[in-house]
Amino acid sequence: MTLVQLAAPSRLHLKRYRDHLDELVRFAAEINRQFATDAWQPIHLLVDQHDAGTVHAFLSMASVAIVSSLHDGMNLVAKEYVLAQDGLQGCLILSEFAGAAQQLSDALVINPYDTEQFADAIRYAVEMPVDERADRMRRLRRQVDEHNIYRWAADLLAGIPAGSAPRATTPTMPKPWPRSRDAAAGRSPWGRMHR
Repeated sequence: MTLVQLAAPSRLHLKRYRDHLDELVRFAAEINRQFATDAWQPIHLLVDQHDAGTVHAFLSMASVAIVSSLHDGMNLVAKEYVLAQDGLQGCLILSEFAGAAQQLSDALVINPYDTEQFADAIRYAVEMPVDERADRMRRLRRQVDEHNIYRWAADLLAGIPAGSAPRATTPTMPKPWPRSRDAAAGRSPWGRMHR
């Protein structure tokens, strides 16, 4: 298994961002020094402004995509991954803090602050049976296809009575995903938040 991170640097004119990127590059290099073999390295950190074709190629090849946003964001990346999975063999791990988690309930939804749950989700994604991967991805693709920009705009407009502001809705938590053998041995897949 190899982690490929497409890192598009931004705001490099700010010292804090440059320092953060340098720290990530050093951290990835240290992990690679410690664990790499002659034929394999655990992390490929690709720092560049990647064009759309390159991003699509990596998304379509990835067995597992991790969107671990700490505060919303990355919703389009999650949906792009789903649409890039023509063979229906990918698995999406999605932060509960990403807005897409409310819609893409067949992803493995995690709390990115809960490292045990995060690790358990990665293991479950890697070990997931082929037929379950295909079923989940088929449902995810249907969700993305059906809930496009036109549907979003129509739903938004239909919910606004003439002359009034839209109402806030209360989000619901996605259903839990099945636990791996490690989780079944005593760790909750939902971590501290749901105990």
